[in-house]
Amino acid sequence: MMSRQLATFAAVLGTAACLAAQAATAAPAAPAADEQAAPEAPKFEVWHPRRPKTEAEYQVAKWGPRGLPSPGYAFRAARVLPITAAPISDGIVVTRNGLIEAVGPAKDVKVPAGYELVDCGDAILLPGLVELHCHIASPTFDLNDTVHPTNPEFRTLDLISMEHDQVQMARAGGISTALYIPGSGSNMGGFGTLTKTWAKTPEEALVRFPGSLKIAQAGNPERYSGDLGATMMGMSEGIRMTLLDGKRYWQQYEAWQAGKAEKPEFDPTLELLRGLFRQEYPVSVHTQIYQVVLQTLQQERGELGLWTVIVHGTFDGYRLSEDALRAGMPVCNGPRQYHFDRNTGEFEGLASNWARGGMHGWRNPVLGLGRDGIGINTDSPVVAEEQLPLQAAMAVRLGLPHEWALRGLTINAARFVGIDHRVGSLEVGKDADLGIWNGDPLDPRSHVEQMVISGHICYRRDPNRPGW
Repeated sequence: MMSRQLATFAAVLGTAACLAAQAATAAPAAPAADEQAAPEAPKFEVWHPRRPKTEAEYQVAKWGPRGLPSPGYAFRAARVLPITAAPISDGIVVTRNGLIEAVGPAKDVKVPAGYELVDCGDAILLPGLVELHCHIASPTFDLNDTVHPTNPEFRTLDLISMEHDQVQMARAGGISTALYIPGSGSNMGGFGTLTKTWAKTPEEALVRFPGSLKIAQAGNPERYSGDLGATMMGMSEGIRMTLLDGKRYWQQYEAWQAGKAEKPEFDPTLELLRGLFRQEYPVSVHTQIYQVVLQTLQQERGELGLWTVIVHGTFDGYRLSEDALRAGMPVCNGPRQYHFDRNTGEFEGLASNWARGGMHGWRNPVLGLGRDGIGINTDSPVVAEEQLPLQAAMAVRLGLPHEWALRGLTINAARFVGIDHRVGSLEVGKDADLGIWNGDPLDPRSHVEQMVISGHICYRRDPNRPGW
């Protein structure tokens, strides 16, 4: 069931039935809203019903290696935050060959012979942070190549450098995994790459390519980059036409694989779009303000049936929180974490509004995305990558629950792009990506003492530096 605001708009565009049918697969319909209070919210689930169940079933995307050699360590800390389980006082995380082998209280975990015990003292140990809106994969300020308004043939995979100075700062700030995506200079900047922020080579750092297709629904591309589609209507049409070409290509492949048609001629421009419609990876949409978020929801998610993630969501886009919930469309909010409501004269927390719902300017309250539907991002280098925890701290200061913010930096972000079986929490079998902090990561006075990525201690803070 859609909220009345989106239903009215979608009916005009002739897509209400499509969106309602697809949204029903993401969550059961809630009871009718009471005039005084919003109904109980269903649990948020990312909508991607066609997504392959195992890495082996992927046809287009390439997964990076796992289980590469690394020393055996046992990290002992005063407090371990697995994220998907209860906090552990005096806990141990055992790692080897890039993977987590054990997590638990020190009294219960046996450290294997030959493993080095790393005493972290009073530190807080949690998973490496996951950033979904990052543009620092090259020596330039941003990643834009606006030859045309839509550029599905472009990719960031070839630009990654492990020793880029901003990448070094990212891992010093606790970030272990980032989605390197093109900038928002054009409507479709190309395909991004999910990568670790440390490895011996970019090939070893790879988590998955493509990580997502980057779309900027409006806003920045209106600065007349490229050669066509400078208006909001023209840009939406250009995005739609390119994606429809990709959809037809995917359908031709599906028919061939089902034995119903000839194999289509390979098209390098459309091949990665085929994986997009197979839902091997999402489309991450840089979009903001109510009207443009609504267009993303109606077009990418509703009309085209794509796995869609919002990676901006600022200004008053949060007014669509219930529509995003029912469509299974998560939001990674940022870099702006506040909104000044001119009607009330008050500053509001954007992440909190998206997650918790509320009146949002409507006559009746609407549901929010809840604990599992909200994430935080920086849009780095617009905001420095290492300030990702600071963005979350601002979100908490403006109303987002502390636990929800930590999940938004870890397991939620990993789940939004389909890599939560590898990263985002401290669980046996997952990648050994650990941030060892001297205090609460959401306290701006805290810092990373050590950073572990794929089982390697890749950063140690200079002990001679001031605490804060």
